[in-house]
Amino acid sequence: MLGYSSVNFVNTNDEILNQSSRDDLEKRNLLVLAGHNILLRLAWIFKTETVIMPAFLDVISGAGWVRGWLPILNRIGQSIPPILCSATLKNSQKKVTMLFVTSLLMSLFFGIIAVGCTQLGQRDMPWFPLLFLILYALFFAATGVNQLAFNTLQGKLVRPFRRGRLMSLAGMLGSIVAIIAALLLLARWLAIPDGRGYAYIFGFTSCGFLVSALFLVFIKEPPDKRGTDHAHPILLLKNSWATFREDRRFRRVAWVASLFMTSLLLFPHYQWLGRVKLNAGATDLMTWVVVQNASVGTISLLAGYFADRMGNRVVIRVQIFLAASIPLIALALSASSHPQARIIYSLTFFMLGLCPVIMKSMINYALELAREEDHPRYLSTLSLCMAIPLFFSPLVGWLVDWNYTLVFVAISILVLIAGFLTFRMDEPRNDRIHDDVNL
Repeated sequence: MLGYSSVNFVNTNDEILNQSSRDDLEKRNLLVLAGHNILLRLAWIFKTETVIMPAFLDVISGAGWVRGWLPILNRIGQSIPPILCSATLKNSQKKVTMLFVTSLLMSLFFGIIAVGCTQLGQRDMPWFPLLFLILYALFFAATGVNQLAFNTLQGKLVRPFRRGRLMSLAGMLGSIVAIIAALLLLARWLAIPDGRGYAYIFGFTSCGFLVSALFLVFIKEPPDKRGTDHAHPILLLKNSWATFREDRRFRRVAWVASLFMTSLLLFPHYQWLGRVKLNAGATDLMTWVVVQNASVGTISLLAGYFADRMGNRVVIRVQIFLAASIPLIALALSASSHPQARIIYSLTFFMLGLCPVIMKSMINYALELAREEDHPRYLSTLSLCMAIPLFFSPLVGWLVDWNYTLVFVAISILVLIAGFLTFRMDEPRNDRIHDDVNL
């Protein structure tokens, strides 16, 4: 009897020690992933999709239909390449390797763009818009795979009820660091004549991505068994279609995500609306960037807190209903004759902080629907579903030049429908009890 009790006591202590070691490893990796994300946010604020990138394209081109290419290249890069790389990622023993390589590629592409910007105003470069769009497409191809690798690594190293904590930590601290950098540097760089300041802006972005890649050396990832999944593109697309067709719970969030993503069709045009209707200048652009990033940090903190405690479904629902009001707010504020209308228009960009947080919440929701080994397939399929509406981006850019009011109202209605469809989504945490929920 004594011997039996002694064995049980030793085993219990071993389990406690092993669990303590796993908890310490998870906390370490959570902090490293948060640090990597913070550095990405620091780099990203200098290429904000709603302000900096369309403003830059207006400098080198100016046409609405050209601006309209930004969202479609963005989402194609974040949908097709992740599907093509999903089997390779699943088969790899260490997911952090792909995250590291793609972070380096993101740095390289923006480094090339920065070099090109040094010649703005010095010589005629009619080819530069095309070169930029090519590099922009390659950048987002790397970004799409980068996000797939990050989220897969997150799914492997961080348990579901702590992923909101990761989103909160990275979002809040990332916003603080990015805003400080923007306040110190962005306005003065935007004020440099002929757009040459974009060489400094995009050079800073390139350096930020490089440092974020180097930060990954601190990850402690236990190796997986090497997989044997086939990586043929046709088979991968068939697997994605099968995921959509056969998993009812995934299909419902895919419809919500697709309708919500129509809101991104307007991303390049909010700054255009402010500049054309309110005569906004470089200082206003900097203000909008800061406000949007402050919003992302604040909303990430709240969304992460409530997602860990209540699940991602209710967080997604509330955020989407709020996001449906953004186009209407922009229309109302841009038509205002108030003396401080340009300052008040910043509310539009504060509300736009909802959009990246909604996408992260949907990713965390999809992670809970699938087994760990299926995370790359589910995440890449969700990215593809989110990309489909953005194939209409050039058309929307042309329609904005024709009747922007009609376009903004139509997008608002589509996002509102997405909000109502969230009532059909399941809550994964109600369907099963995680083995580690009480650890």
